[in-house]
Formats: sequence, structure tokens, C-alpha cells
Amino acid sequence: MPLTNPWLADPTPTRKLPPDRLEERIRNLLSSQNMCVLATTGPDGPLATPVRFYALDLAVMFTASPRSPKIRNLIADPRVSVGIFAPLVGLASSRGAQLFGRARLLGPEDPEQIRYWEAFRWENEHAERGRPLTEPPAETLIVIDPDRIVYTEHWLRRDGFAPRQTWHPTPAPHA
Repeated sequence: MPLTNPWLADPTPTRKLPPDRLEERIRNLLSSQNMCVLATTGPDGPLATPVRFYALDLAVMFTASPRSPKIRNLIADPRVSVGIFAPLVGLASSRGAQLFGRARLLGPEDPEQIRYWEAFRWENEHAERGRPLTEPPAETLIVIDPDRIVYTEHWLRRDGFAPRQTWHPTPAPHA
């Protein structure tokens, strides 16, 4: 039987991508998708919630109602996992990431919000809700700066790289 992608039948490579190439692939995924699954932990156990997100560098951000179960869970335990994936056609097209970190809730009065709103396409959400585009958001913004990202892309196997790669932030230089 002919194979569409014969390189998938080869032994799985273990070689790691250089950090800059891995970050480039992760940024490409984050900028080409807008839905994720946010996993939090609450009093009733795990909660996995589909969320529309925006990205700034490797951080993901979204808004949520202050009364939502995910906000309640994040206040009690800010540790999260976020799953982001591209549409799957077959094994060769498998591409996604799991981000691990702590969620930060930035209230409307938090000056740190400004840099994130510039990357958040809030005008789209205002238009959907019938709000004036002249008034910027006055909502809580949830930001997740990942501590670790597990990136999966089976197409990497074609070039001799492992399909699963792990990203960690570069340690800050000591002053």
C-alpha cells in the first residue's frame, strides 16, 4: 500500500529544534488560531472551558465575566493549562501546544492592561455586543505568561526533529 507521508513510518526522531525556531513555530500557531481550551481547577474538580483568545508574544489573554466559574477557579488557584490546536486532517497535520503557567487577572484600573489591550482586538467584541468603538474596554483581562510550552507538530519529523518539543523561558541575566 502506498504511503502518503512515508516519513511518518520511520522511527520517531528525538532531535530538538533550536530555541529561536521553536519560538517561531509557537508564535505562528498562536497568531493563526483564536480558540483554546482553558483548564482550571475548582471545588468540583477540573474545568475545561473553550475560550476565544488573543496572543502577545507567547502570552495568551482573554476576558471573562466576573461571575464565571473559570474566574472563581482562577481566583482560588491561578495555575492553568491551555490547549491550542490547528484543525486536524491527519497525523501529518497534527499541530498544537499546551501552555502551562499562572493566570493573572488585570482589573480595569490596572495600568498593565494597556499594553495587552493594544494586542487584543477588542473592537470586534464591542461590535458584536453593540458597544461604541470609541470607548475602550473596562473589563477584567486574564493574561497567561507561560512557564512551559509543550509544542507538537508531526511535520517536524520530515526534517529529522522530534514531533514534541518543550519550550522554557530564557532565564533573565543576573545583574
